Amino acid sequence: MKDSTALELGAARERVGKFSFSSLFHKNAIIFVWIGIIILFSVLIPDIFLTWGNFSIMFGSKAVLVVLALAIMVPLIAGDYDMSAASVLVLSSMIVAIANVKLGLPIGVSVILGILAGTLIGFINGLIISRLAINPFIVTMGIGTLLNGVTLWISGSMTITGIDASLQKLVISGRLFGISYVFYYALILCVTLFYFLEFTALGRKVLMVGRGSNVARLSGIRVERIRLGCFTASGCLSAVGGVLYAGTLGSADPTSGLSFLMLAFAAVFLGSTCIKPGRFNPLGCLIAVYFLVTGTTGLSLMGISTFIQDIFYGLALVVSVMSSVFVKKFQERQKSRKPA
Repeated sequence: MKDSTALELGAARERVGKFSFSSLFHKNAIIFVWIGIIILFSVLIPDIFLTWGNFSIMFGSKAVLVVLALAIMVPLIAGDYDMSAASVLVLSSMIVAIANVKLGLPIGVSVILGILAGTLIGFINGLIISRLAINPFIVTMGIGTLLNGVTLWISGSMTITGIDASLQKLVISGRLFGISYVFYYALILCVTLFYFLEFTALGRKVLMVGRGSNVARLSGIRVERIRLGCFTASGCLSAVGGVLYAGTLGSADPTSGLSFLMLAFAAVFLGSTCIKPGRFNPLGCLIAVYFLVTGTTGLSLMGISTFIQDIFYGLALVVSVMSSVFVKKFQERQKSRKPA
Protein backbone atom coordinates (compact mmCIF):
# COMPACT_ATOMS: atom_id res chain seq x y z
CA MET A 1 0.00 0.00 0.00
CA LYS A 2 2.79 2.39 0.93
CA ASP A 3 4.66 1.55 -2.26
CA SER A 4 1.63 2.27 -4.44
CA THR A 5 0.99 5.54 -2.59
CA ALA A 6 4.62 6.55 -3.08
CA LEU A 7 4.37 5.76 -6.79
CA GLU A 8 1.20 7.87 -7.13
CA LEU A 9 2.84 10.77 -5.31
CA GLY A 10 5.89 10.47 -7.55
CA ALA A 11 3.72 10.47 -10.66
CA ALA A 12 1.82 13.50 -9.35
CA ARG A 13 5.07 15.36 -8.72
CA GLU A 14 6.25 14.49 -12.22
CA ARG A 15 3.04 15.87 -13.74
CA VAL A 16 3.36 19.08 -11.72
CA GLY A 17 6.99 19.39 -12.83
CA LYS A 18 6.04 18.98 -16.46
CA PHE A 19 3.29 21.56 -16.14
CA SER A 20 5.50 24.04 -14.32
CA PHE A 21 8.36 24.01 -16.80
CA SER A 22 7.89 22.23 -20.12
CA SER A 23 4.16 22.80 -20.59
CA LEU A 24 4.16 26.36 -19.30
CA PHE A 25 7.06 27.45 -21.53
CA HIS A 26 5.66 25.55 -24.52
CA LYS A 27 2.33 27.38 -24.31
CA ASN A 28 3.71 30.81 -23.47
CA ALA A 29 7.12 31.09 -25.15
CA ILE A 30 6.07 34.14 -27.15
CA ILE A 31 4.97 35.90 -23.97
CA PHE A 32 8.37 35.32 -22.38
CA VAL A 33 10.10 36.62 -25.52
CA TRP A 34 7.74 39.62 -25.55
CA ILE A 35 8.69 40.42 -21.95
CA GLY A 36 12.34 40.09 -22.95
CA ILE A 37 11.88 42.60 -25.79
CA ILE A 38 10.15 45.03 -23.45
CA ILE A 39 13.03 44.73 -20.98
CA LEU A 40 15.59 45.20 -23.78
CA PHE A 41 14.04 48.42 -25.10
CA SER A 42 13.40 49.63 -21.54
CA VAL A 43 17.14 49.40 -20.89
CA LEU A 44 18.16 50.93 -24.22
CA ILE A 45 15.67 53.82 -24.28
CA PRO A 46 14.04 53.99 -20.82
CA ASP A 47 12.95 57.63 -20.96
CA ILE A 48 11.00 57.13 -24.20
CA PHE A 49 9.92 53.51 -24.32
CA LEU A 50 9.10 52.66 -20.71
CA THR A 51 6.23 55.15 -20.30
CA TRP A 52 2.50 54.62 -19.96
CA GLY A 53 1.95 57.12 -22.78
CA ASN A 54 3.99 55.00 -25.18
CA PHE A 55 2.17 51.80 -24.24
CA SER A 56 -1.25 53.44 -24.44
CA ILE A 57 -0.43 54.63 -27.97
CA MET A 58 0.71 51.13 -28.94
CA PHE A 59 -2.45 49.52 -27.57
CA GLY A 60 -4.77 52.04 -29.23
CA SER A 61 -3.07 52.63 -32.56
CA LYS A 62 -2.84 48.96 -33.56
CA ALA A 63 -6.21 47.72 -32.32
CA VAL A 64 -7.51 47.79 -35.91
CA LEU A 65 -4.78 45.29 -36.78
CA VAL A 66 -6.09 42.99 -34.03
CA VAL A 67 -9.58 43.09 -35.56
CA LEU A 68 -8.20 42.34 -39.04
CA ALA A 69 -6.16 39.43 -37.65
CA LEU A 70 -9.31 38.02 -36.03
CA ALA A 71 -11.14 38.36 -39.35
CA ILE A 72 -8.41 36.41 -41.15
CA MET A 73 -8.26 33.84 -38.34
CA VAL A 74 -11.89 32.70 -38.59
CA PRO A 75 -11.66 31.10 -42.07
CA LEU A 76 -8.15 29.81 -41.27
CA ILE A 77 -9.56 27.81 -38.37
CA ALA A 78 -11.83 26.08 -40.89
CA GLY A 79 -8.87 25.53 -43.24
CA ASP A 80 -9.44 28.44 -45.65
CA TYR A 81 -7.49 31.57 -46.57
CA ASP A 82 -9.13 34.98 -46.94
CA MET A 83 -6.78 37.23 -48.89
CA SER A 84 -9.46 39.89 -49.40
CA ALA A 85 -9.81 40.89 -45.72
CA ALA A 86 -7.67 44.04 -45.91
CA SER A 87 -9.43 45.11 -49.12
CA VAL A 88 -12.80 44.71 -47.39
CA LEU A 89 -11.49 46.81 -44.50
CA VAL A 90 -10.40 49.63 -46.82
CA LEU A 91 -13.63 49.53 -48.89
CA SER A 92 -15.81 49.57 -45.76
CA SER A 93 -13.95 52.57 -44.35
CA MET A 94 -14.40 54.34 -47.69
CA ILE A 95 -18.13 53.56 -47.77
CA VAL A 96 -18.49 55.08 -44.30
CA ALA A 97 -16.65 58.22 -45.43
CA ILE A 98 -18.53 58.66 -48.71
CA ALA A 99 -21.94 57.96 -47.16
CA ASN A 100 -21.30 60.43 -44.33
CA VAL A 101 -19.28 63.16 -46.07
CA LYS A 102 -20.43 63.05 -49.70
CA LEU A 103 -24.03 61.85 -49.31
CA GLY A 104 -24.69 63.55 -45.97
CA LEU A 105 -26.08 60.46 -44.25
CA PRO A 106 -25.95 60.20 -40.44
CA ILE A 107 -22.82 58.53 -39.14
CA GLY A 108 -24.83 55.66 -37.64
CA VAL A 109 -26.41 54.85 -41.01
CA SER A 110 -23.02 55.17 -42.72
CA VAL A 111 -21.46 52.71 -40.28
CA ILE A 112 -24.27 50.19 -40.84
CA LEU A 113 -23.83 50.48 -44.62
CA GLY A 114 -20.09 49.85 -44.30
CA ILE A 115 -20.59 46.76 -42.15
CA LEU A 116 -23.37 45.40 -44.37
CA ALA A 117 -21.17 45.82 -47.45
CA GLY A 118 -18.31 43.90 -45.85
CA THR A 119 -20.64 41.14 -44.63
CA LEU A 120 -22.13 40.77 -48.13
CA ILE A 121 -18.67 40.49 -49.68
CA GLY A 122 -17.75 37.80 -47.16
CA PHE A 123 -20.96 35.94 -47.99
CA ILE A 124 -20.18 36.10 -51.71
CA ASN A 125 -16.65 34.81 -51.06
CA GLY A 126 -18.03 31.90 -49.06
CA LEU A 127 -20.76 31.14 -51.59
CA ILE A 128 -18.33 30.91 -54.50
CA ILE A 129 -15.80 28.84 -52.55
CA SER A 130 -18.19 26.45 -50.79
CA ARG A 131 -20.62 25.85 -53.63
CA LEU A 132 -18.24 25.80 -56.59
CA ALA A 133 -15.32 24.17 -54.74
CA ILE A 134 -12.79 26.72 -56.04
CA ASN A 135 -9.47 27.35 -54.30
CA PRO A 136 -10.16 30.02 -51.61
CA PHE A 137 -6.72 31.59 -51.99
CA ILE A 138 -7.35 32.34 -55.68
CA VAL A 139 -10.95 33.47 -55.22
CA THR A 140 -10.26 35.85 -52.34
CA MET A 141 -7.14 37.20 -54.02
CA GLY A 142 -9.20 38.00 -57.11
CA ILE A 143 -12.04 39.50 -55.07
CA GLY A 144 -9.52 41.58 -53.12
CA THR A 145 -8.02 42.99 -56.32
CA LEU A 146 -11.53 43.76 -57.59
CA LEU A 147 -12.38 45.57 -54.36
CA ASN A 148 -9.20 47.64 -54.58
CA GLY A 149 -10.31 48.86 -57.98
CA VAL A 150 -13.82 49.62 -56.72
CA THR A 151 -12.41 51.60 -53.79
CA LEU A 152 -10.23 53.71 -56.09
CA TRP A 153 -13.20 54.24 -58.41
CA ILE A 154 -15.74 55.42 -55.83
CA SER A 155 -13.18 57.61 -54.06
CA GLY A 156 -11.68 59.09 -57.20
CA SER A 157 -8.32 57.82 -55.89
CA MET A 158 -8.47 60.47 -53.19
CA THR A 159 -8.56 60.50 -49.40
CA ILE A 160 -12.00 61.47 -48.07
CA THR A 161 -11.79 63.66 -44.98
CA GLY A 162 -14.35 65.26 -42.68
CA ILE A 163 -16.02 62.19 -41.16
CA ASP A 164 -18.38 63.06 -38.30
CA ALA A 165 -16.28 63.77 -35.19
CA SER A 166 -18.61 61.62 -33.07
CA LEU A 167 -17.11 58.50 -34.65
CA GLN A 168 -13.62 59.60 -33.67
CA LYS A 169 -14.84 60.28 -30.15
CA LEU A 170 -16.25 56.74 -29.90
CA VAL A 171 -13.13 55.15 -31.38
CA ILE A 172 -9.88 56.97 -30.73
CA SER A 173 -10.52 60.20 -28.76
CA GLY A 174 -12.47 58.61 -25.93
CA ARG A 175 -10.20 56.91 -23.38
CA LEU A 176 -10.39 54.54 -20.45
CA PHE A 177 -7.30 54.32 -18.21
CA GLY A 178 -5.51 56.39 -20.83
CA ILE A 179 -6.14 53.86 -23.62
CA SER A 180 -8.44 54.62 -26.56
CA TYR A 181 -11.80 52.88 -26.73
CA VAL A 182 -10.79 51.11 -29.93
CA PHE A 183 -8.51 48.79 -27.93
CA TYR A 184 -11.41 47.67 -25.76
CA TYR A 185 -13.59 47.01 -28.82
CA ALA A 186 -10.86 44.75 -30.19
CA LEU A 187 -10.49 43.06 -26.79
CA ILE A 188 -14.24 42.41 -26.57
CA LEU A 189 -14.25 40.85 -30.04
CA CYS A 190 -11.26 38.71 -29.07
CA VAL A 191 -12.87 37.40 -25.87
CA THR A 192 -16.19 36.81 -27.65
CA LEU A 193 -14.52 34.73 -30.36
CA PHE A 194 -12.56 32.79 -27.74
CA TYR A 195 -15.80 31.94 -25.91
CA PHE A 196 -17.52 31.00 -29.18
CA LEU A 197 -14.76 28.61 -30.23
CA GLU A 198 -14.18 27.04 -26.81
CA PHE A 199 -17.64 26.82 -25.29
CA THR A 200 -20.26 26.59 -28.06
CA ALA A 201 -21.33 23.64 -30.20
CA LEU A 202 -21.05 25.68 -33.40
CA GLY A 203 -17.53 26.79 -32.49
CA ARG A 204 -16.53 23.17 -31.96
CA LYS A 205 -17.89 22.31 -35.40
CA VAL A 206 -15.71 25.02 -36.94
CA LEU A 207 -12.67 23.49 -35.23
CA MET A 208 -13.63 20.01 -36.46
CA VAL A 209 -13.92 21.23 -40.06
CA GLY A 210 -10.45 22.75 -39.79
CA ARG A 211 -8.97 19.51 -38.49
CA GLY A 212 -10.43 17.47 -41.34
CA SER A 213 -13.34 18.37 -43.59
CA ASN A 214 -13.94 14.77 -44.72
CA VAL A 215 -14.09 13.46 -41.15
CA ALA A 216 -16.36 16.36 -40.18
CA ARG A 217 -18.65 15.60 -43.12
CA LEU A 218 -18.87 11.93 -42.11
CA SER A 219 -19.75 13.09 -38.58
CA GLY A 220 -22.81 14.85 -39.95
CA ILE A 221 -21.45 18.39 -39.99
CA ARG A 222 -22.54 20.53 -42.94
CA VAL A 223 -19.06 21.56 -43.96
CA GLU A 224 -20.12 23.90 -46.77
CA ARG A 225 -22.37 25.85 -44.42
CA ILE A 226 -19.61 26.17 -41.86
CA ARG A 227 -17.18 27.48 -44.48
CA LEU A 228 -19.82 29.89 -45.80
CA GLY A 229 -20.46 31.15 -42.28
CA CYS A 230 -16.73 31.60 -41.61
CA PHE A 231 -16.22 33.72 -44.72
CA THR A 232 -19.32 35.77 -43.90
CA ALA A 233 -18.01 36.36 -40.38
CA SER A 234 -14.62 37.29 -41.82
CA GLY A 235 -16.22 39.90 -44.07
CA CYS A 236 -18.22 41.30 -41.16
CA LEU A 237 -15.18 41.53 -38.87
CA SER A 238 -13.09 43.11 -41.64
CA ALA A 239 -15.83 45.70 -42.14
CA VAL A 240 -15.88 46.42 -38.40
CA GLY A 241 -12.14 46.93 -38.69
CA GLY A 242 -12.80 49.36 -41.53
CA VAL A 243 -15.24 51.36 -39.41
CA LEU A 244 -12.70 51.51 -36.58
CA TYR A 245 -10.00 52.51 -39.06
CA ALA A 246 -12.14 55.37 -40.35
CA GLY A 247 -12.80 56.44 -36.78
CA THR A 248 -9.11 56.28 -35.93
CA LEU A 249 -8.03 58.44 -38.87
CA GLY A 250 -11.11 60.65 -39.13
CA SER A 251 -10.90 59.97 -42.85
CA ALA A 252 -10.66 57.14 -45.40
CA ASP A 253 -7.65 56.48 -47.60
CA PRO A 254 -8.09 54.16 -50.62
CA THR A 255 -4.79 52.30 -50.17
CA SER A 256 -3.15 52.70 -46.74
CA GLY A 257 -4.98 49.87 -44.97
CA LEU A 258 -3.86 47.29 -47.55
CA SER A 259 -0.43 47.13 -45.91
CA PHE A 260 -2.01 45.49 -42.85
CA LEU A 261 -2.65 42.19 -44.63
CA MET A 262 0.73 40.47 -44.32
CA LEU A 263 1.27 41.73 -40.78
CA ALA A 264 -2.16 40.38 -39.79
CA PHE A 265 -1.30 36.97 -41.28
CA ALA A 266 2.01 37.00 -39.38
CA ALA A 267 0.11 37.70 -36.15
CA VAL A 268 -2.38 34.87 -36.78
CA PHE A 269 0.33 32.28 -37.45
CA LEU A 270 2.54 33.53 -34.63
CA GLY A 271 -0.45 33.50 -32.31
CA SER A 272 -1.02 29.82 -33.07
CA THR A 273 2.20 29.00 -31.20
CA CYS A 274 0.87 30.19 -27.82
CA ILE A 275 -2.14 29.79 -25.51
CA LYS A 276 -3.45 26.94 -27.72
CA PRO A 277 -0.25 25.73 -29.43
CA GLY A 278 -0.80 24.28 -32.88
CA ARG A 279 -4.19 25.94 -33.24
CA PHE A 280 -5.28 29.37 -34.46
CA ASN A 281 -6.83 31.15 -31.49
CA PRO A 282 -8.04 34.70 -30.69
CA LEU A 283 -5.99 35.31 -27.55
CA GLY A 284 -2.85 34.19 -29.37
CA CYS A 285 -3.66 36.70 -32.14
CA LEU A 286 -3.99 39.50 -29.63
CA ILE A 287 -0.66 38.69 -27.99
CA ALA A 288 1.12 38.25 -31.33
CA VAL A 289 -0.07 41.62 -32.66
CA TYR A 290 1.30 43.50 -29.69
CA PHE A 291 4.46 41.40 -29.68
CA LEU A 292 5.12 42.60 -33.25
CA VAL A 293 4.03 46.16 -32.48
CA THR A 294 6.39 46.31 -29.49
CA GLY A 295 9.32 45.31 -31.69
CA THR A 296 8.60 47.84 -34.44
CA THR A 297 7.81 50.62 -31.97
CA GLY A 298 11.08 50.05 -30.14
CA LEU A 299 13.04 50.11 -33.40
CA SER A 300 11.25 53.28 -34.49
CA LEU A 301 11.93 55.06 -31.20
CA MET A 302 15.60 54.16 -31.54
CA GLY A 303 15.64 55.95 -34.89
CA ILE A 304 16.13 52.80 -36.95
CA SER A 305 15.38 53.23 -40.66
CA THR A 306 12.01 52.16 -42.03
CA PHE A 307 13.52 49.40 -44.16
CA ILE A 308 14.72 47.64 -40.97
CA GLN A 309 11.11 47.61 -39.75
CA ASP A 310 10.02 46.06 -43.07
CA ILE A 311 12.71 43.39 -42.62
CA PHE A 312 11.38 42.78 -39.11
CA TYR A 313 7.84 42.30 -40.45
CA GLY A 314 9.02 39.97 -43.22
CA LEU A 315 11.08 37.87 -40.84
CA ALA A 316 8.17 37.77 -38.39
CA LEU A 317 5.88 36.33 -41.07
CA VAL A 318 8.38 33.65 -42.12
CA VAL A 319 9.31 32.71 -38.56
CA SER A 320 5.68 32.64 -37.44
CA VAL A 321 4.68 30.23 -40.21
CA MET A 322 7.73 28.04 -39.52
CA SER A 323 6.96 28.07 -35.79
CA SER A 324 3.34 27.12 -36.41
CA VAL A 325 4.39 24.15 -38.56
CA PHE A 326 7.02 23.10 -36.01
CA VAL A 327 4.50 23.14 -33.15
CA LYS A 328 2.02 21.02 -35.12
CA LYS A 329 4.69 18.46 -35.99
CA PHE A 330 5.89 18.41 -32.38
CA GLN A 331 2.35 17.72 -31.18
CA GLU A 332 1.92 14.96 -33.74
CA ARG A 333 5.14 13.29 -32.57
CA GLN A 334 4.03 13.55 -28.96
CA LYS A 335 0.68 11.91 -29.77
CA SER A 336 2.36 9.10 -31.73
CA ARG A 337 4.56 8.31 -28.73
CA LYS A 338 1.64 7.91 -26.35
CA PRO A 339 0.61 4.28 -25.78
CA ALA A 340 -2.70 3.30 -27.29
